[in-house]
Amino acid sequence: MKHILYLLFFTSILSAQTTLSPKVEAIYQQMTIDEKIGQLNLITPGGTVTGEVVSKNVNEKMKNGQVGGIFGIRGAKKVRQAQQIAVDSSRLGIPLIIGMDVIHGHQTIFPIPLGLSCTWNMDLIEKTARQAAREATADGLMWTFSPMVDISRDPRWGRISEGNGEDPYLGSQIAKAMVRGYQGDDFTDPTTMLACVKHFALYGAAEGGRDYNTVDMSKVRMYNEYLPPYKAAIDAGVASVMTSFNVLDYVPASGSKFLFRDVLRDEWGFDGFVVTDYTAINEMIEHGVGNLQTVSATALNVDIDMDMVGEGFLMTLKESLEDGFVTESDINEACRRILKAKELLGLFEDPYRYFDEERASKEILSDEFRAFAREVAAESFVLLKNEDDILPLEKTGKIAVIGPLADSRRNMLGTWSVSGDHSKAVTVIEGIREVAGEGVEILYAKGSNISDDPEFARKVNAFGPEIVIDERSSAILLEEALIVANQADVIVAVVGEAADMSGESSSMANIGLQPEQLELLKALEKTGKPIIMVLYNGRPMTLNWESENMDAILDVWFGGTEGGNAVADVLFGDKVPGGRLTTSFPFHVGQIPIYYSMLNTGRPNFGETAQKFRSNYLDIPNQPLYPFGYGLSYATFDYSPMVLSDTLFSNTSDIKVNVNVKNTGDREATEVVQLYVRDVVASISRPMKELKGFQKIRLAPGEEKQVEFTIDQSMVEFYNVDLEKVSEPGLFEVMIGPDSQRLERRNAILKK
Repeated sequence: MKHILYLLFFTSILSAQTTLSPKVEAIYQQMTIDEKIGQLNLITPGGTVTGEVVSKNVNEKMKNGQVGGIFGIRGAKKVRQAQQIAVDSSRLGIPLIIGMDVIHGHQTIFPIPLGLSCTWNMDLIEKTARQAAREATADGLMWTFSPMVDISRDPRWGRISEGNGEDPYLGSQIAKAMVRGYQGDDFTDPTTMLACVKHFALYGAAEGGRDYNTVDMSKVRMYNEYLPPYKAAIDAGVASVMTSFNVLDYVPASGSKFLFRDVLRDEWGFDGFVVTDYTAINEMIEHGVGNLQTVSATALNVDIDMDMVGEGFLMTLKESLEDGFVTESDINEACRRILKAKELLGLFEDPYRYFDEERASKEILSDEFRAFAREVAAESFVLLKNEDDILPLEKTGKIAVIGPLADSRRNMLGTWSVSGDHSKAVTVIEGIREVAGEGVEILYAKGSNISDDPEFARKVNAFGPEIVIDERSSAILLEEALIVANQADVIVAVVGEAADMSGESSSMANIGLQPEQLELLKALEKTGKPIIMVLYNGRPMTLNWESENMDAILDVWFGGTEGGNAVADVLFGDKVPGGRLTTSFPFHVGQIPIYYSMLNTGRPNFGETAQKFRSNYLDIPNQPLYPFGYGLSYATFDYSPMVLSDTLFSNTSDIKVNVNVKNTGDREATEVVQLYVRDVVASISRPMKELKGFQKIRLAPGEEKQVEFTIDQSMVEFYNVDLEKVSEPGLFEVMIGPDSQRLERRNAILKK
């Protein structure tokens, strides 16, 4: 118990209790210690399962006041029944908070979050969260375990699909947009729900890209590069925070006083509630820091309020109170935070306000919502290659649609689409047939399996048959594809990952196409027919051969319910691709981690050719295959030289940076104008460039717009070795361009 005593010694009692309304305060005053502990217990009847444990005796526990919330079930009628048990059968009738993983849409599914981030469109992203909240709250839900804002620079990590990429600035803007979308500005509106930012903290930096693995980094890097998106969500008013599975400074995150007392509560002033991830308290036992009683007391003592599924709080906190390892005031405060969240949601006034079956029938998967999902998906796609402007396709002739994902409805929604109905999704070939019209003859062949390996398929298919190994042999599938390809004018090859080859517990060492698919592409390439590769993926992939040999590559991530229609919209030019990468695509897995904002070295490589005694590889380049911010369009854009209003700025003055951007193509299109800054000389080594602003603009053919950015002191602030936020005088480079590599540079000086 020495760990508990140590924590208790350093635990400071909060200066003020969470304030409750008189009505809720009166209920709280009647609560026994068992009922208070019961409010800290979050259980699942088994709907959304992301661990090995499912709660037992759920109804009995709700009747006994041993449950504060449930998750994993949905449906206004079904969830009403659970709420009724808590309200009508427990002693005090305290309503439940009911959650669900609403990650990229509820039943109308949007692109995976990594795809959404590639829109660089904060209004659009906020609207996706708003629409998801409307559907979810009509389905009996009031709390979402989203947004996930973990910075990740390792595409081997499966959950990179669930986040916003590698950059803290862009990730921060998306975090704020998602929180605003879910929560709105008025919780009395029953179409709003509580958001939960996760995973606090640093989960995306797991060593080796292996899920749940160790994280180890300096606090300087943590503050400058990994914490900003969480802080942005806190500043946006997020109601709850979820812990992460990894360790920090060798301490499991769910027991970290530094994270939850020092940073979250004291430094950032967060007054909402903290929930663990799935059985995260119990998993501290495997980390080697104590038994269930010890780790449960540790979690409470660092301000963890709610225990997801593990029930360590329920089973041990009363004993720990009697033993003096926790204080009653900490149990009280955790309980009050949970009650406050329920009060915010209006549950004490009307426990059933989220169970509107009539609204559910009108809103869920409505034509309006599906049309918006189609629009969002098209905007998320990133055109990686378009040799000789082969895209967009004409709506004439014969098109061969080939590949294991061309007609795979099961894989269209992507990972973490827990409430999505795959049968409602539109496949790529369905979308192409609808959009192409009668003037195009569409031919189809599967061509290959996603994978021929039954053991690999078994692992991927944990949630259902995503990799289905055809009864026909690989040779027959390939032969059928070649027959179809040779009849066509152009080939659309739809390849990539199955939906759950990325996501939680889906780390991959090989992040290229599976061998069977690469063999298919190589055979198709030998036909001499032009090939457009449509790529389904939940992570950056290694695509060296594909980049060399495909005529066009369109990265469509997992586009969601309307993804198939959106793919067709872009292929035929009804929509112009405007997505830009938010993660660097490695040339080789040996480069990982690879990201644009690396520090310089004492022996940098100044070119692309390897040099002896410089920081480079002998066998591969330093540069990524596709850099952060990259993406092509059906239009072309010219940038004028940038103009700085001054070369000096200070605490009280700033610099205006202007650049003119002209659409030199023949189609209306969007461009993402990106601003980067480099601190050339500082007290610590600083990144070679950092994103500090962006604007997404739409230009008609021949149209020119002036884009202006303001550079002020906040853009050059950073945390120094003492974790003080400072801005130091010196020389800065200002850079503007269409991605993190194609940049014009100018110097500016901060004068204090």
